[in-house]
Amino acid sequence: MFQMPDTKHGVDDVDPVNLEMEEYSTMCHVLLRICFAIFLYFSLSSYLSHKKSAMMLLSSLLYLYLLAAAALAVPAQEKRVHHQAGLSDHVHDDSQNYQYDHEAFLGKEEAKTFDQLTPEESKDRLAKIVDRIDTDKDGYVTHSELHQWIKHRQRRYIEENVNKHWKDYDQNRDDKIAWEEYKNTTYGYYLGEEFSDIEDKDTYKSMLTRDERRFKSADKDRDGIATREEFTAFLHPEEFDYMKDVVVQETMEDIDKDGDGKINLHEYIGDMYTPEDSESEPDWVQTERKHFGEFRDVNKDGYLDANEVAQWVLPGEVDHADNEAKHLIYETDTNKDEKITKKEILANWNMFVGSQATNYGEDLTKKHDEL
Repeated sequence: MFQMPDTKHGVDDVDPVNLEMEEYSTMCHVLLRICFAIFLYFSLSSYLSHKKSAMMLLSSLLYLYLLAAAALAVPAQEKRVHHQAGLSDHVHDDSQNYQYDHEAFLGKEEAKTFDQLTPEESKDRLAKIVDRIDTDKDGYVTHSELHQWIKHRQRRYIEENVNKHWKDYDQNRDDKIAWEEYKNTTYGYYLGEEFSDIEDKDTYKSMLTRDERRFKSADKDRDGIATREEFTAFLHPEEFDYMKDVVVQETMEDIDKDGDGKINLHEYIGDMYTPEDSESEPDWVQTERKHFGEFRDVNKDGYLDANEVAQWVLPGEVDHADNEAKHLIYETDTNKDEKITKKEILANWNMFVGSQATNYGEDLTKKHDEL
């Protein structure tokens, strides 16, 4: 099976050409809507000329439409920044409810189902989940185990995406993916022809080189074969601490057009915005110019180096999963030994999975071996 090469693999980096096309497409749609509104305005003006109030209303609507169109024309900013996803959209206030804890423990999607089980059924299913969390089977759930579980639940959408495509790359069905398997599946057709039938073969060759470098970085034991965890790191390097250097390096390569190993203001702005002829610079671009000098360029040398790019695209953030694990243990650990038993968890079960008046989550309707 042949897969079209993709240099992004789920990372939120943005190719400047694609970004320009997106902005151009957005502008075209906006302009078409404006033209239609103006056409409608003048077509109806003669018909409604004797109705002053109707004309005033139509003029007001057109004015509002133009304002909305102008707002839509502003492209999205900060697309390269990899912000950590929140554990829940709810406020973390246990005095009101445990919705935040439910979504943190089960995952947002799995915590949407309401009133499916009785309290007894919920506790029975929760007990099976606890067995999964207790990876060393010593009868206790430690902070580390609970932390890893919460991170697993929050990263579930990534893992499901990897699992969906796993068979495409695992050609010999050994539950591992060798670099040769990935390379042949993704580039096989082009490799045989040495990219001779590709218009921009240099780009595809650089994509292959970049993929191989990333694969080797994800391959922790350097055996040329990726486990599921390593392949997930290859496809989604922004999710793994040991892959952060790769994310920074690829970002630098994308933006550093003159190849001097650093990013100047022109390159920084050019990655986000391409001006049209005689077009005045939007306010948000002027703001980004200020951000470059005041915040991004920490050492004030007029450039962004690798360390400054890392601070920009991978901002240091609070580990919400770590904090939630500490919170759940603190609230559940009755004997204060800094670890919790299944008995302690079940005694405080409504904080983890709720009651019939709150969210239960799909985890409680699945067999525990599906989690």
